[in-house]
Amino acid sequence: MSDADKPTLLVVDGHSLAFRAFYALPVDSFTTRDGQHTNAIHGFLSMLLLLLQNEKPTHLAVAFDISRHSFRTREYPEYKGTRGETPVEFKGQVPLLQDALKAMGVRTLEKEDFEADDILATLAARGRAEGYRVLLVSGDRDTIQLVNDDVTLLYPNTQGVSQLKRYDTEAVLERYGVRPEQYPDIAALVGETSDNLIGISKVGEKTAVKWLGLYGDLDGILEHADEIKGVVGQNLRDQKENAIRNRRLNRLVPDVELEVAIDELEAKPIDIEAVRPVFERLEFRTLFERLRKLAAGETNGNGNGGANAAAAAPVAEQAAPPIPTPRLLLDEELEAWLAKAVVAEPAGLGLSLEVVDGHVIGAGIATAAETVRLPWQAGRSDYAPFEAWLASDAPKIMTDAKPQLEALERSGLAVDGIVLDTLVAGWLARPILAEKTLADLVERYLGETVPQADPSQLVPEEGTDAGAPEYAWFTLRVAPVVLRALPEPTRTLLAEVEMPLVPVLAAMQLRGVAVDHAELAALSSELGDRAAGLAQLAFAEIGREVNLGSPKQLQEVLFDQLAMPKTRATKTGYTTDANALADLQESNPHPFLGYLLEHRDATKLRQIVESLDKSIAADGRIHTTYGQIGAATGRMSSNDPNLQNIPIRTEDGRRIRKAFRHGAEFTELLTADYSQIEMRIMAHLSGDPGLIEAFNAGEDLHRFVGARVFSVDPADVTPLMRTKVKAMSYGLAYGLSAFGLSKQLRIDRSEATQLMKEYFERFGAVRDYLRGVVEQAKIDGYTETIFGRRRPFPDLNSPNRVHRENAERAALNSPIQGSAADIMKIAMVSVERAIAEQGLASRMLMTVHDELIFEVAGGESDALEALVREKMANAAELLVPLEVQVGRGANWEDAGH
Repeated sequence: MSDADKPTLLVVDGHSLAFRAFYALPVDSFTTRDGQHTNAIHGFLSMLLLLLQNEKPTHLAVAFDISRHSFRTREYPEYKGTRGETPVEFKGQVPLLQDALKAMGVRTLEKEDFEADDILATLAARGRAEGYRVLLVSGDRDTIQLVNDDVTLLYPNTQGVSQLKRYDTEAVLERYGVRPEQYPDIAALVGETSDNLIGISKVGEKTAVKWLGLYGDLDGILEHADEIKGVVGQNLRDQKENAIRNRRLNRLVPDVELEVAIDELEAKPIDIEAVRPVFERLEFRTLFERLRKLAAGETNGNGNGGANAAAAAPVAEQAAPPIPTPRLLLDEELEAWLAKAVVAEPAGLGLSLEVVDGHVIGAGIATAAETVRLPWQAGRSDYAPFEAWLASDAPKIMTDAKPQLEALERSGLAVDGIVLDTLVAGWLARPILAEKTLADLVERYLGETVPQADPSQLVPEEGTDAGAPEYAWFTLRVAPVVLRALPEPTRTLLAEVEMPLVPVLAAMQLRGVAVDHAELAALSSELGDRAAGLAQLAFAEIGREVNLGSPKQLQEVLFDQLAMPKTRATKTGYTTDANALADLQESNPHPFLGYLLEHRDATKLRQIVESLDKSIAADGRIHTTYGQIGAATGRMSSNDPNLQNIPIRTEDGRRIRKAFRHGAEFTELLTADYSQIEMRIMAHLSGDPGLIEAFNAGEDLHRFVGARVFSVDPADVTPLMRTKVKAMSYGLAYGLSAFGLSKQLRIDRSEATQLMKEYFERFGAVRDYLRGVVEQAKIDGYTETIFGRRRPFPDLNSPNRVHRENAERAALNSPIQGSAADIMKIAMVSVERAIAEQGLASRMLMTVHDELIFEVAGGESDALEALVREKMANAAELLVPLEVQVGRGANWEDAGH
């Protein structure tokens, strides 16, 4: 019987390939909404589907290890003893993989006291004897010994599992210079690091191959050991027991008693409905679509889709609909189409813009069945229906709307009715691992691929790339699926806070803020001179010049030349990061270290100043980009440049803020921020009567708390007492331990422990709240803000103590910090809306942490301040008042309060 006529038995080493898939795919990119890591499962199944499609096996099995213990570890306890602990993220994936394989109708095999390799050896021997063509898939080199005329090994030749090298007898001979059955003798002589099998000293692969060529096998080599000269010969004679033991252990068992016959491993038709719930639980939409096509006999290339495709069960699910061909409609045709489309899609039409250099050059509009393309040119009367629809409140759905809204404004186009941004919705659904593009959303939620242009072709072929109409169509289709992933409270947050915020941020980015170049340039020069002077002072202390930015050179100076106490060990020596060196200077002060730290501060600040200066646009203003999505807490970021890293309390920070000024057509800046917002949220969430009393009475919070903790009258609370309770109040909300508090306040740990004890004795509801947050999050898997924003914490139940404790600390503060972010966003939307309603020319320019900065038009100072105070104070109803601090001035610093 020729190979072509033989049935094909495919046997996969489950653990070996799952581990390789685990390390090949990033853990954080494959995590379900409930926190289950799935990268190993995804990589393994992706490989298996390719094997089914390409190899078309008639019979199939996956072998797994039961544990690390087998007859080999009984004989040699050190066997595989150097392997580290199984990564926490890998644990739990194998049972889920086995569930998926079972749903696919794939038989899995295990045998107590044996390894998966032994099962492969047994099935290879049986398969060959029964007339099968056998394919083995394993990342363990021991399986090379199983290759023969009827058995081929598919071995991953990269770190992952996406590429498998075929090892038949000729390939083994070409790669290793020996026949497959001789390979274990090489391993016995050289040793196997991964199995903790020590070989013969100074014997490498070339030497082993040479000996095998001369003497045939290991027994022959040992018989002629006395003839082998030199150090390696002596080592062989002295250490021959290592080789004998290794060969005994790496010999795979070909006759394991398995309670299954090969004909019982026949590949079964794929029951797609049995697979669906398993893949949905794992959130494998793309893989499910691949499996569905395989089951239906569809493939991405030539072939039948696998041996089991012909007998596959009927597939109820419809294939992905074809992308509609865009139409170009003008004047009355466009107006009629829009009128019909608005009725057909009451939730909104898909809208996407083509933007070049910040301006609109094209637009695409989509219903579920049709798309329209508009190559945009300003002033075209035949686009009037589009402009009218765009400016109307007719609902529109977009992806990554903010930059597109900016482009519309620059192009003189009014827009209203943006009811959904799918990226914002996707981020709310998965705040830790949010998808970054429409293509990501489509792959995750629809299991489809957004077509991309072939980068090798200057002119893409028709239909190979997606433009605005196609993006609009995919946006419209993915929107309801993403929304279904949102719990009800989060949908409200999306509709009432996050979506109204999108145009607000777009407007703020367009406005920018006026910045004085001369002021920044002067400060940059001063900082450069200061850094140079500090460097010379540092060099004078050690008698030579070094690179103050080189950790290696600093380690040599600090720990060798100056013999200072070692900091925390790292892979490259001892850390020279800022915190470690600040602690070192505190405990072992030295002039060099003092100058070094000051030099670092000056250099870092100069980089901030130069970044700001370079970002001043031609209009004399800085236009930062606000990151609405990305942070799991809901906090916004500022990028290109980052306005949130400007120092707050230093003189240099004040100099920077002085450079931020009002524009020529405005009279001043107004700043407004919340006073102690996180502590007020803490009082509200904990319901602690003491904190609530302090805020409602309008007292100095830290003086009030200090009086309670230290059992003195408020008037007798010293500045030191106030500092201690302030650090503790904020620290507790961030999971600060007694050790952390002692370090922060430079006090004994026992004093810090006593301070915390006394605090909780008087504010017990705070303690109970903080405990309850973590315990509830362990049950729910997430924390939730006052407004329903959820943040998952999969590591709260992690067996890894470090991961678990980190998650606990983050969970403590997440509802507080997230609620503060929500309140700020609500305030921004409310203020922007009120300014428009009152017809004020003043405008909101920036948001930095809990502060808002406004440019004030002439004669509007009092009206704007009253508006801002009222809207910010009423952004949320808490058990304590939201206090707003306001200041005015010619620049950001003078407008401080």
